[in-house]
Amino acid sequence: MSAPALFLTSQLGLIPLSVFAQLSNLGIFGLVAALIVVIGILVAFFILVSYFGLWIQSKLTGAGVTIGNLLGMTFRKVNTRAIVRSKIMATQAGLDDPDLSSDSLEAHYLAGGNVQQVIRAVIAARKAKTISLTFREAAAIDLAGRDVLESVKTSVYPKVIDCPPRGSVKPSLDAVAKDGIQLKVRARVTVRANLQQLIGGATEETIIARVGEGIVSAIGSADDHKAVLENPDVISKAVLAKRLDSQTAFEIVSIDIADIDVGANIGARLMADQAEADTQVARARAEGKRAAAVAEEQEMQAKIEESRAKLVQAQASVPASMAEAFRTGKLNILDYYKLQNVSADTEMRKALAGTSRQQTEKPGE
Repeated sequence: MSAPALFLTSQLGLIPLSVFAQLSNLGIFGLVAALIVVIGILVAFFILVSYFGLWIQSKLTGAGVTIGNLLGMTFRKVNTRAIVRSKIMATQAGLDDPDLSSDSLEAHYLAGGNVQQVIRAVIAARKAKTISLTFREAAAIDLAGRDVLESVKTSVYPKVIDCPPRGSVKPSLDAVAKDGIQLKVRARVTVRANLQQLIGGATEETIIARVGEGIVSAIGSADDHKAVLENPDVISKAVLAKRLDSQTAFEIVSIDIADIDVGANIGARLMADQAEADTQVARARAEGKRAAAVAEEQEMQAKIEESRAKLVQAQASVPASMAEAFRTGKLNILDYYKLQNVSADTEMRKALAGTSRQQTEKPGE
């Protein structure tokens, strides 16, 4: 017996010596073939041990996952346990979706999706009997970043959204009726998920904003705040009639007014502010007119002073004109004396008239 055969015999000790004797007669090629067969048997045994549990589960439940599928998943670095369990869940739930195959599950896993979460969501929608959700739609929702199982639960059991939300800056929605009275409202919006518009649909923030806008508009359209206090459901009816859930991921079930309080008299405050503003405007206009009158008075005073200056200037030119008249012979000395007498007589008459007036006036008048 050759040395390699003796070595294998001493190491394994399980194969009869007669077999090695026959192999030694075959030569080196026979030995290599025997090694390949042994390695193949070991590999097959390892594969069987590794995937036997998952394969037998798939076989007993009718999931249809073969050893070859499991081996291919390993080479593609796919979590075989997650795929097999998801396929078993789908089979046991009776899902007959043609898109629900091992390859589809692997593709969704490789795309970064949560396979088991998607299968649970499809099963929950199937059990609800009122929700139509296929594996392709659920996978798309999951890859879009939405929690598809939570969306299905919300579609089955509607959730309540506070408007305004808790922790917001303002604890209530403030609106003013036509009579000027402010109303403070807090509402609760019951919504269910709209799976057909979950991809690309607006989120809860849009629902809250639209409902708040609708409540403010409904109160602002009311003629009297007392009518709103008597029938708060007019707000809900007006808001629901506007179909605020269009292009959103939710469907509004109901809008309930949780609390409504009376605030300040905004109308009276605005009227008071308007009156104060009008007063300020009137004062400004009056001040402008007064300033214009003062400016005009100053202008008249300036004109008076200018006229006086012209009068003084004219009076100053009289002696020069009289001297010129004397030189030219147009005025003689007799005429000058007559002019002086007339002027003195006029001054005396003015003095006498003033004295007589003071004597005739009674004291205290």
